[in-house]
Amino acid sequence: MDEDLPGLTREALIAEVVRLRNGIREHRDSSGHALCWHHPQLWGLLPEPVPQNLAVPAWPNFLRGCVRYRESLDRELPDAPRVDLEFEGGSGKG
Repeated sequence: MDEDLPGLTREALIAEVVRLRNGIREHRDSSGHALCWHHPQLWGLLPEPVPQNLAVPAWPNFLRGCVRYRESLDRELPDAPRVDLEFEGGSGKG
C-alpha cells in the first residue's frame, strides 16, 4: 500500500508529512456538528481510493453510537465550550 514512499526524495517526503499534518489538523480542529460529520477529505489524503464497500450502521445503532461519542466528549473534554447550534445540513459545518 505504501510502495511509493521508498522512492520519494527527502523533499517529497517532507512535503507529504506537511500535507498529512495539515489534513489531520483540519480534522482535529473541527467543531460543532462537523465533529460527527463524514470526512472523505481526510480519507482522501491516502494514496489509495476509499473502498466502495463501506458499511453504514442501521439507524438505531448509529444513533446509539452518536450518543456514546457525545458522552465521551463530556468525559474527555469537560471544559470545552458548548454551543447551541442546530445542524444546517449539507456541509456538516454547523
